[in-house]
Amino acid sequence: MTHYSETYIQSLKPDLSHLKGVRVVAAMSGGVDSSVVAALLKEAGADVLGVFLNVWEYDRKDVAGHGSCCSLDDAYDARRVCDQVGMPFYNMDMRENFRRDVIDPFIADYESGRTPNPCERCNRFVKFGALLDAADKLEAEYVATGHYVQRRDDAHGLRIYKGNDDKKDQSYFLATTSRQQAQRVLFPVGHLQKNGTRILAQHYGLMTAHKHESQDICFIPAGDRIAFLKREGAKAGFRTGDIVDREGHILGRHEGIAHYTLGQRKGLGLPDGPWHVVGLDGVTARVMVAPPEDALIQEVDVGELVWLREVQSGEALTAKVRYQMKPAACTLRINGRHVSIIFAEPQKPTAPGQVAAFYVGDELLGGGIISKVVR
Repeated sequence: MTHYSETYIQSLKPDLSHLKGVRVVAAMSGGVDSSVVAALLKEAGADVLGVFLNVWEYDRKDVAGHGSCCSLDDAYDARRVCDQVGMPFYNMDMRENFRRDVIDPFIADYESGRTPNPCERCNRFVKFGALLDAADKLEAEYVATGHYVQRRDDAHGLRIYKGNDDKKDQSYFLATTSRQQAQRVLFPVGHLQKNGTRILAQHYGLMTAHKHESQDICFIPAGDRIAFLKREGAKAGFRTGDIVDREGHILGRHEGIAHYTLGQRKGLGLPDGPWHVVGLDGVTARVMVAPPEDALIQEVDVGELVWLREVQSGEALTAKVRYQMKPAACTLRINGRHVSIIFAEPQKPTAPGQVAAFYVGDELLGGGIISKVVR
């Protein structure tokens, strides 16, 4: 194991001295990020309580070899880390909340032709919703998570920025978190690169220092979305139907719109391609495709709008409408809690149900849920 100087180790640690004696709930997932959060808070003298959210019943064979979040094994790891750090551990049953706020909407979206974002809904309704309610019951002032997001408040109040690690930045998934929620959330590892988090985990001797992390949807650790949807009874998403071009010409047949997402270009099996999926109709069970040049988008309608701070006149705005895209220059047409994004240049397609996140530089201003893609 590589040994690092004490000076270097200290340079990785955030200043949490203001939390001495303050009660903080550490959201424990059983992974390395939340483990390091717990250790940092404890070392800073916070009155820290570890809370694990039991959100789903996992099959061990599905979890094996894939990594997971919030499985029984993760609960065990979270408890062990709390024992290592020396803090209380609470296992909270959030299965009903998770089913209502994440799983059921996930299924309904795929049946209707939308493409859901379960991580966003989990953050909004469970991690920063139900968990903050639990923090109230535990009389905790803050909740701390392992998200790679930075909070740097100033004289004007709350400010949220991208994480320093571009590959791990999770600000996109927090775009619909309300200002009221965000004011009580801390992100102690958001300034770190991922390898820096693991170095701290080794420094503290945490058992999760080298733990593999899942890249899949947490409740589908094996990544088989179709098998999950069928198992959960999503029948409407598997009605056979036509694949058509934008003029309505039938190009082929499909086994259900749940197999497709907007922007998809692989696995279509159509002649005279390439083709991109540009429309999914849950009523007619039609999948619409178009050539790549016709699949680009320039305007997106967004609802369920949330602002962490107001847009200032003259600010250069950018937006992300897919997790993997780089923020692109845009203007906004705002009407109450709805907004239209007009991009300066055409972008690769996104889908209703996905998150739109607004930025000025690295600062996250807020966001909403895409309701319509204008072509």
